[in-house]
Amino acid sequence: MFVILYIGIQIVFELVGKFYCNDRRVCMNRYEEGLKLIEESCGNSKDNVIALSTIALESTQEGQPYPYVRQVDAFYEDGVFYVTTWGKSNKIKQIEKNNQVAFTVGFDGISGFGRGENLGWVMDPKNAAIREKVRYAFRDWYDDANNEKDENCVLLAIHMKKTTIFRDHGATVYNLDFENKCEF
Repeated sequence: MFVILYIGIQIVFELVGKFYCNDRRVCMNRYEEGLKLIEESCGNSKDNVIALSTIALESTQEGQPYPYVRQVDAFYEDGVFYVTTWGKSNKIKQIEKNNQVAFTVGFDGISGFGRGENLGWVMDPKNAAIREKVRYAFRDWYDDANNEKDENCVLLAIHMKKTTIFRDHGATVYNLDFENKCEF
């Protein structure tokens, strides 16, 4: 059911996006407004609690995949949420099998779907810049929850693809397409 809904949403996003993104000038203004709202809600080194949904490794008796959701702390920057996690966790195993994820940001009216990516050990030199930002955002608890000496202490990147922002109980809605950089 989750997969059918997910595929249906993707098809609608693509069809609507092609219609609305023909006028790039209008799209960019709404897209930029939406980015600004996400930055105001999630940026500035904020520790965000998001619900992250993956596809479980198990299936129903009918062979349908289960959605699997959990809350995680996430740092946001430029269309990507970053999470520290254990490299052998269920979420990493699930993302390795199917990297399509969905998310929602607490009660901020921001939700969408994207692609999960295991960036590897937090101490890998390629992760140095983002590691420092994540450590700062999670400074109140980071060292208590993470053992950076363990190579299974990894960074998970959640790259946004399509995101919807609701404001004023749905009176204002932004639908952002991060791949085409426009509103759909």
